[in-house]
Formats: sequence, C-alpha cells, structure tokens
Amino acid sequence: MKIAICSDSHDNLVNISTFLLYCGKNKIKTILHCGDWCAPATLRFFRENFQGKIYGVFGNVHGGKHDMMIKAVENDTELREDEFSLELDGIKIFLTHFPDTAKALALTNKFNIVFYGHNHKPSIEKIGETFLVNPGTLAGMFTRATFAIYDTATHKIDLKILDCLK
Repeated sequence: MKIAICSDSHDNLVNISTFLLYCGKNKIKTILHCGDWCAPATLRFFRENFQGKIYGVFGNVHGGKHDMMIKAVENDTELREDEFSLELDGIKIFLTHFPDTAKALALTNKFNIVFYGHNHKPSIEKIGETFLVNPGTLAGMFTRATFAIYDTATHKIDLKILDCLK
C-alpha cells in the first residue's frame, strides 16, 4: 500500500488540491498529516477531495481544538492532539508535529517509521532500525512545497516536490 504523508499545509488550498489530485491519480488510499492544518475548514476540504482514510495530529497552528475535533469527526478524519501511533500493513507508524518528539521516539526503535513536521524542512534519515521522516511543508512556506510517499510493501520513501509533479 502507498501512503501519502504531508505536513504544514497552512490552509494553502491550491497546494492541497494539487496534492490531493496526485493522490487520486496514483491510487493513494491513506493520507497521514503531521499537523498545522490551520482552519477547521481545511479538514473538510481534505475530505471533500479525498475518499480514502485520513489520520493526523494538530500541530501548533490551528483553529480552536474543539472546532478542529468537531470537523474531524464530521469529516471522518482520525485526529489526535500531537501523538498518534498506528499500524498499517504491519508497519508501526508514529505521527507527531514536533522534531524533538519525533527524534526521541525514533531512538526507542519501537516504530518502523516516525513522521513529523513543524520546521518545513523535508528530510529522511534512519536511526537504528527506524526511519525518521519530515515530508516538509505542503504550503510551500520558507521552502518549496513537498510531501512524501511511503510504500509499505517495499519500505521505499520518496520525497516529492509539488511544483515538479508530472
């Protein structure tokens, strides 16, 4: 299964649309969002334009938590405050927004892969047996807009630059 991972979308609906079109064309069934969605309406926009499963964390830039949780429930999105542990295709995954939390969890080797955001800098590194991945910023703030694709069958991780998509 291929999973799309994004972070720091910051209500950039143009970039989010391009990302979701890519997901549709490439038969992505699951999106992981590492936080900073911003407005609760962004959750609705994701759902209106993507039929698969969506998991995510808040981040540090968002509408009121109560409003975000209401929109998440209304839009069939599994949303946690800042720590989300899940297993997909037998792969142990952890989502967080913050780099320090992500690195500390990667060091435990309890997860196959830890995704995070916050600093808008795309990166992939391996700590022990755990991949530590920042998909960058979908909004394109401070750096080019990026996201990641993870294939649970091959364990391959690709960083994608949004304006280079074919």
